[in-house]
Amino acid sequence: MTVTTSSPVVPTRPDPAAAVETARAALAELGETAVGAHLGVTVEDECAVTHRFAATLPGYHGWQWAVVLAAVPDADRVTVSESALLPGPEALTAPEWVPWDQRVRPGDLTPGDLLAPAADDLRLTPGFTGTGDPAIDDVVAELGLGRTWVLSRDGRLDAAQRWYDGEFGPAAEMSRSATARCVDCGFYLALSGALHDEFGVCTNEYAADGRVVSAGYGCGAHSDTVIPPTPGLPDFGPYDDGSVELVDPAARVEEVSSR
Repeated sequence: MTVTTSSPVVPTRPDPAAAVETARAALAELGETAVGAHLGVTVEDECAVTHRFAATLPGYHGWQWAVVLAAVPDADRVTVSESALLPGPEALTAPEWVPWDQRVRPGDLTPGDLLAPAADDLRLTPGFTGTGDPAIDDVVAELGLGRTWVLSRDGRLDAAQRWYDGEFGPAAEMSRSATARCVDCGFYLALSGALHDEFGVCTNEYAADGRVVSAGYGCGAHSDTVIPPTPGLPDFGPYDDGSVELVDPAARVEEVSSR
């Protein structure tokens, strides 16, 4: 007696990379109608792939629909894992988010705004808030230390470098064309403290009035400025109306017309 045995039929595992229409149908089932041409497929692992379609949504040039399909080794069908709208290589995307404290720039502060220093701001160092002893607190107040925070050495150096390199430093265009410096100008009011030798405030309303200027800055409104006499022009003397010729306009018109 002969016994014939047959091998069990092993189902063929479906290929998720070939299931383009399955991926497109998944988008249609979600109500997405702005789906363009199939752009390709990316193999994620031995079970999953990602199909990419062009997005034809207005304002989304270069974006792509991404649909992830999967099929485990013993699966008899392809399943949809997820879908998303993602930027492609030529997509216009928003710039990387920058926290507000990194975006703020000098001049941004407007009335009503609040700008707190960072908790680890190196420009500030703890000050002296008082002990209750008048003999100590009066001296502290006189020295200007009766504050929660005072300017640190880093803060002073940072400000000094910024002012020195800025609009009222010795390298500014105005300063380069000047022959005299602020340090010996009568309108220069030197700062007190550690910055006394290098910086002051201009008090000339026709120059850098109210601005912190470098001692090496200069302008044409220096207190020692003398305007040299202009060659070829006489000095202006008192006004003499006796040298003015008075002309009757009507008579002048008649004279010109009779010529």
